[in-house]
This record gives sequence, structure tokens and C-alpha cells, in this order.
Amino acid sequence: MKRTKSYMIAMLSATTLLCAGISGCDYVPGMYSAQPKQESMVQTGEEAEAKDGIGKEDTEEMVDIVNSYDNTEELLVKYPVINQTPVDTELEKSIENRLLTGFENWNRGYDAWKAWGDILYTPNSIYNVHGARMTLREYQDTMDVLLKQTDIRMGDFHNMLITDDWTAIYYDTENIDPSTGESSPARVMEFVQFKDYGEELGTRVVEGWGGHKDQIYESMIMFLGEEERAKLQECYDGIVDYELPETEDLNEKYQILYPTGFASEYGETIKAAILQDFEKWNEGIDAWAEWVDTYYDEGAVCNVNDEDISLEEYKDYLRNEAETVQKTRIYFDNMLIRDNWAAIHYRTVDTNLETGEKTDGDHMQFLEYEISGDDVKVIGSWEQ
Repeated sequence: MKRTKSYMIAMLSATTLLCAGISGCDYVPGMYSAQPKQESMVQTGEEAEAKDGIGKEDTEEMVDIVNSYDNTEELLVKYPVINQTPVDTELEKSIENRLLTGFENWNRGYDAWKAWGDILYTPNSIYNVHGARMTLREYQDTMDVLLKQTDIRMGDFHNMLITDDWTAIYYDTENIDPSTGESSPARVMEFVQFKDYGEELGTRVVEGWGGHKDQIYESMIMFLGEEERAKLQECYDGIVDYELPETEDLNEKYQILYPTGFASEYGETIKAAILQDFEKWNEGIDAWAEWVDTYYDEGAVCNVNDEDISLEEYKDYLRNEAETVQKTRIYFDNMLIRDNWAAIHYRTVDTNLETGEKTDGDHMQFLEYEISGDDVKVIGSWEQ
């Protein structure tokens, strides 16, 4: 299951169109005793200016962009959410609108997307582009270079899970070569945190992750300075050195760095199943394969890097991978649960079984469940 050139271009250019930072590196479990500060999800304009350096002048529109909270229904027709989950609170509704508006402004061209970015983000927003930690300006400059080579068009959302001030999205893109007109499809996963800065400044991105750290990482860090690269490497070294707590309590063993509420009556049941999946995985591929026969429905659709495969093919794929690399699952950045859906972003320590070398890894996954009584089964899994 190899990644094509078109896939790599798509992930490099389209991902993180809406998402933000990796300040979570400052809170790697085991590296620091502090946990992320849980601040109010609503700030006044004055508080925002003092903390994030944003003012009214940042919202002046210099080009033709969309910037309204009243056009959600219209945009949903243009960018439908295939697997819909509830959007209930006012903050959730504004987040939904910001996501849809981001797609619309992206498709209007680089200038519109850049102007929109100055509205959607704060000067302190940090972008994690496939593992490369970027400021807003660094990210915008990177996209300027990239979009001169490839035309990226945003398509449908497969998922838009919004819980508290976080969202996880999974969506289609089309990548067009301007010189030939040839196009290729791809899909992107993102996790984004928002904050309501009040009526004057609106809902803006705080931080998030767009695309996991993969082969693109080495190319992306070329846009960073030497000092920035060193700090980033220190962060990833901390992940490699991380040790799981010695406890039988899986809630304590597999921490969630940015916890949110579970907007589902089956949330705790789904969470328990996900934690058990981690535990079985870390017991070895054979233990996990036996467990997964009860955790996954026999006819479950499994999608790895945009390719649909059967459950048996999925197990074979992971067995082959386990022959050369041991991936120890260590903790979650996020676990969002809404109705019968879950989206997780988690970290691994990957050990090369031939050389013993350890590297950090991270993965994003969307899971659809069938719920029967107190039992939950995976009927669909999509991961990158």
C-alpha cells in the first residue's frame, strides 16, 4: 500500500487549510507536570487584544472573501457533510460556519484564503503542517509557493465532529496540475481547536493539527529556521522517551492531552472500547488480531491511506507492518465522540526491529460504530 506522488502533493498542499498548532508539544505527558490550561471558550475583544495581540484592524477585508455567520445552510449545499452529526450549541454552530467558510475562501484563490486567514486566526496561532511547527506567516508563505504549482480544490466533508471547542474533520480534495489539467483526488484529516473571542472578533482558531507527521515532514521543516527545528526535535525526542504509566487503569494509562466532553450517551462505552483496543495492540499483533474479531464487525469497511480494504486485509496489512516495526501506542492528543462516531489523534513510539532505533509517530483515525445495548462494534475505520 504505497503512497502515490499525487497523494503526497495533496497532503502537503491541501492539509491544514483550517487547522493550527502543535503547542501540545509543550505538554507531552511525562515531560512536563503541567497540563494544558483550560481557559474560557469566550473572550471579550479587550481580553483578546491583550492576550493574542488581535484587534479590529485584523478583520478588514482586502479582497473578495466570504465572512458571515448567516450563510451556513447555503454553504452546506455547496460543501455537504456526508456523515452528519449534531451541531447544537452556539459555539458549535459558529465553528461549523467557520469550517465551511474556510472551504469557500480557499476555493476563491490564494489571496482570498490569505485574507481569510488574517480573520480566522490570531497572530499567536501556530501551525503543525505534517509535524512541522509553523507560524501563521510561515504557513501562508509555504502555501503561496505550493499553490503556484498545484491548484487545490476543496470538496465534500466526510465527517465534521464538533465537541465543545474542538472539531475533527475528514474531507475530499481535488489536485489539478495547471500545466496539463490532470487531476487527482485525495482525502485529508484535521483536528482543530477554536475559541469565541466575543461579538467583535468572533470565533477564531487557537490550535490544531493538519495531517500527521509522515514522509512530508522532512520537506516541510526546510521552511523553518535552525532554532525552530532544534526545538521541534526536542519535542519529538520527548515523545520517543515517553514511558507508559504502570497501572491497570486504562484511563490513567492512556492519557488524553486535550480532553473534551462526549456528546453521546454511548460516549463512555466507546471510549472504553478504544482504550481496550490500545491495550490489546500493545500486547502484540496476535493478541490484537484476536481482540479485533470481537471489536470490529465482520463486514467492517477499513480504509488506510484512502484505500478501502476488508477486515482480513486490514489485519494482514498490520501483520506485515509489525514484522519490521513495533508501534507502541502511548497517548491521545484528542478523542472526540459524537453519536456513534469517534475521531482520535494519537502518538506512538516506533521501534525498528532490525536496528532498535526508536522514532516518534502519530496517527489520525475516524471510527463508525454500531451500537446494540451495551455493546459497540466498529463498522467503519478510516486512518492516516
